[in-house]
Amino acid sequence: MNAENLIAKHFREMQPYTPIVPFDVLSQRLGIPADKLVKLDANENLYGPSPRALQAMAASNELHIYPDPDQTALRQAIASYIDVPAEQILCGAGGDEIIDLIGRVFVQPGEAIIDLPPTFGMYKWLADILGARYVSVPRRADFSIDIDAVLEAAARTPDAKLLFVANPNNPDGSLTSQEKLRRLLDLPMIIVIDEAYIDFSSHPSAVKLVAEHDNVIVLRTFSKLAGLAGMRVGYGVFSPSVIRHLWKVKQPYTPNVAGGVAAIASLADREWLATGVRNIVAERQRMSAALARMGWLTPFPSETNFVLFHIDEHAPWRSQPELPLGKELKLKLEKHGVLVRFFDKPGLRDCIRISVGKPEHTDALIHALENL
Repeated sequence: MNAENLIAKHFREMQPYTPIVPFDVLSQRLGIPADKLVKLDANENLYGPSPRALQAMAASNELHIYPDPDQTALRQAIASYIDVPAEQILCGAGGDEIIDLIGRVFVQPGEAIIDLPPTFGMYKWLADILGARYVSVPRRADFSIDIDAVLEAAARTPDAKLLFVANPNNPDGSLTSQEKLRRLLDLPMIIVIDEAYIDFSSHPSAVKLVAEHDNVIVLRTFSKLAGLAGMRVGYGVFSPSVIRHLWKVKQPYTPNVAGGVAAIASLADREWLATGVRNIVAERQRMSAALARMGWLTPFPSETNFVLFHIDEHAPWRSQPELPLGKELKLKLEKHGVLVRFFDKPGLRDCIRISVGKPEHTDALIHALENL
């Protein structure tokens, strides 16, 4: 018997999500010590967690006990931070778990998910694992959303259950105004607004829209703001009529105890969070300006902790025309120990995404680019 034939057909045919390669693997592959690598490829907060978060994890005497399945203390801390009732908050192992839960609650095989690429790849992955129809409404060349095209696609797709809007968007960093978002809220589907990067934006969060529209879900995470990507703590804000069904399907013991106490301690250290955001925004501006001065990199406007750069086809280091511009630049920077992100997707092959690090990381990046 061939056991593979028993695997669901849509799993056999789907493409896997492509995660970032870890430090130790890249270190061995490149022959560069891990502590010499400059990691600007995954949008992590390189300032790391708050000292209070580290102390809270070290001091916890409950790491051998299962987490509170009701997430009581964590939801109360988040409620105070974003000013919404704790009853409307559900936490998980990163925003990815919340995205998975939303899909399982709303979408049956054969029903549709509307996505706005280029954007976060997890939405397409969700459609694949659910056996859902994936309806793509591409963004414009400047990565703005074509609202009219979205409305037309929704009208053509009466069985669409979910519309994902990353705001700010990944991988370009653009933000869609609430005025434009409101044009989507009367659609007969769930509008999932993913705000993983909203803390680095000058624009307000959309969490208040949840109280006005029961078909709006807002996602947030501690990975970027609080430097806790490795702890996997995220949450969603839901209307009361929706959240009770999410609780039914959620694994009972996520996030883990360490992640929970770290997140609570982070929210109590608001000056640390605010200082980190100011530092990252300032470095984002410095990095964008410095790379633009090179003459062959053009930054897209960003409201996040990363910047997407368009690469001029006449870049002076270009030597492998058989490779996409972005891939060649990524590979050349790797040899200098600088890791950036390339996406082999339409509209992105002549671009490179660079996370914002500390000043010394930007300096190392500039030095590597100047030495290409």
